[in-house]
Amino acid sequence: MKACKNCHMLTEQDSCPNCNSALSKEWQGYVIIIDHSRSKIAKKMNINVNGKFALKVR
Repeated sequence: MKACKNCHMLTEQDSCPNCNSALSKEWQGYVIIIDHSRSKIAKKMNINVNGKFALKVR
């Protein structure tokens, strides 16, 4: 799994499916957002889509 350096989305693709930014293999922790519109964590992390997201990306 790789994490997007911009939006922190986790993916196995070569570029981020959410924002098309560069990816990194160096990330720590993750959160799964099921309902971004009601999630306080998603609001704090500025996440506007459901999915898996890294907590820290280098």
